[in-house]
Amino acid sequence: MMERLKNYMEIVAEHKLEEVLKYMNICKCEKCRLDMMAIALNELPPKYVVTDKGELFTKVSELAAQFEVDTETALIKAAMFVGKNPKHENREV
Repeated sequence: MMERLKNYMEIVAEHKLEEVLKYMNICKCEKCRLDMMAIALNELPPKYVVTDKGELFTKVSELAAQFEVDTETALIKAAMFVGKNPKHENREV
């Protein structure tokens, strides 16, 4: 199997974003979601792992709990910012 370099914070943030957005009345289009992820990930420390595809999800599961609160906080802040400042006029709530 081929080993890959991956910032597992991206995976944790991507899964957490879905949870966060369930409770927010803001635009949820792909553009806004990507903006939220970019803002949040720039606030979070990168956590790179070198692993093959199968091990990646095991490592994420083991380490995600440690960063869950920080990730959720960064995503909520990013979602609030993007919700108030979307980069488009049409809103998809």
